[in-house]
Amino acid sequence: MKNYSRILNKVFLVLSVALVSTACDLDYLDTPPEHLIEASNYFKTEEQLKAYVNGFYDMLPEEEAYTDDASSDNIIPLLVSDRVKGARIVPTASGSGGWSWGNLRTINFFLDNSSNVNDTDLELKYNAYAKFFRALFYYNKVKRFGDVPWYDHVLEAGDEDLYKPRDSRKLVMDNILSDINNAIEYLSSEKKVNEITKYTALILKARICLFEGTFRKYHELGDYESFLTEAANAAEALINSGVYQLYSNGDVNTSYRELFDMYNQTATETILARDYNFDFIRHNVASLATSPTNGSFGVPKDAVNSYLLKDGSRFTDISGYETIEFYDEMQNRDPRLTQTVAGPGYTAYLSDSPEIVDIKGTTTGYRVIKSISSKDQWGNKSSYNDIILFRYAEALLIFAEAKAELGTITQIDLDKSINKLRDRVGMPHLTLVTANANPDVYLENMYPNVGAGANQGVILEIRRERRIELFMEGLRWDDLMRWKAGKKLEQPFFGIYFSGLGAYDFDGDGSADVYLHDGNTSGAPAGTPNLVNVNERKLTNGTSGNFTPFNQNVIFSEDKDYYYPIPSEELLLNTNLVQNPRWSN
Repeated sequence: MKNYSRILNKVFLVLSVALVSTACDLDYLDTPPEHLIEASNYFKTEEQLKAYVNGFYDMLPEEEAYTDDASSDNIIPLLVSDRVKGARIVPTASGSGGWSWGNLRTINFFLDNSSNVNDTDLELKYNAYAKFFRALFYYNKVKRFGDVPWYDHVLEAGDEDLYKPRDSRKLVMDNILSDINNAIEYLSSEKKVNEITKYTALILKARICLFEGTFRKYHELGDYESFLTEAANAAEALINSGVYQLYSNGDVNTSYRELFDMYNQTATETILARDYNFDFIRHNVASLATSPTNGSFGVPKDAVNSYLLKDGSRFTDISGYETIEFYDEMQNRDPRLTQTVAGPGYTAYLSDSPEIVDIKGTTTGYRVIKSISSKDQWGNKSSYNDIILFRYAEALLIFAEAKAELGTITQIDLDKSINKLRDRVGMPHLTLVTANANPDVYLENMYPNVGAGANQGVILEIRRERRIELFMEGLRWDDLMRWKAGKKLEQPFFGIYFSGLGAYDFDGDGSADVYLHDGNTSGAPAGTPNLVNVNERKLTNGTSGNFTPFNQNVIFSEDKDYYYPIPSEELLLNTNLVQNPRWSN
């Protein structure tokens, strides 16, 4: 990828602006081909095929690959999204609300004309890129809307298929699998951090099939086993290839965090990353996590509670865990906790000096530090550490979950997947027999629809591991949707616990870091950096309890909110389309 679509490919787009930019700007499937390019005179050399295909990289996520978690129960920002609040409405404008098809036309235009190269090997190679992106395009559409119309070619003006009804989910998913299998077969097997390869296609297939398999299982759509089997097989193929391994610098207390903080990704664990750099293009993730007036990202209490103790036992099994205060709750935990949330003595990446405790810039008091690189990157649009889109750890998690949901998981499976993740941070292994003999009640309450079957305990533990390992990687909303766990959003969002008004030492150095007051600060120790008025930052019990950053009753409608609505203008343009259930105009 290496900024192809931003630098080199921009030259191509300027010279042949009608080729791609018109297709992307016009959100119609029936734009006449002559508005794009005289196809018969193009796609005749590998250079032309490659130049066009490089434009597809703009379809990949950018900083939202991380920040999407701020529209879930993983991160609470200053402004909570409508989908978390249960406040989505039917959009009006055609092409809005995600019901857009310009990218599909760009892909299909290529597939309709790539045979001009008159070289079968080149055609298969570059068609594989297009089919990867078409699979990704339709996967995102199915996640959002369910059934959607399938188009595998460019439609001409007046084509009757422009106004056809939605095709069945099964047909669309079968076609997605056909496309991604083609990509796996014909894409390069060379490791490339910033380019699509066979391995990118394998991990995408595993992700797609896990989503579809578990969605079908928990939403009772049937035929889930085949998708879970495909997910497990794709993930296992990636594992068995031996091409990737988990990144480690040899230190269980820094390896996990360093993977996301480093400026340039390596091909050790990272399968595909967005390339950012100081000179050409930067993102805004650090600013959203550190600015008190921007995102002010905060980790909710229930996520912090989910991290195990260092010895592998459950934090939530401790009597009175709800009222353990910040310094103590951060001690002797899974090392990923303080590599994700700022703990006592937190230092910025590549810095030797501990940061001053700052809870003003976080909604919950728990400050996000994962993927927040050196301090020079904390300003607005100042971050240039690469953003990971796919990594090997996800394959390990997919393999374990698919096998557990199929009911075929063994201890050997756990040892080649989940326990590799635990090894990186020095955590005890997950044991199948132990997990199933004593399911975690805290997680049972979080995911009540995981039935009390033989594998209930291990499924819950894999979900714990997935939330912790993939925190802030943009997958949490999809996880809640596929598990039919939308009601989780109705559970209150809490932050740090305080026993009452007064001074608190957050880093254990003997000095006050936070002083809670009700308007009178006269008792605050000199130099306390955080003076917090409980009349402004509310606590659950007035002058004690947990921060309540989001004080709104959420209603998640089980019969409605697992899908998005289709824009009302689209229903007027195409009377064969039917709105998703319970969404009214």
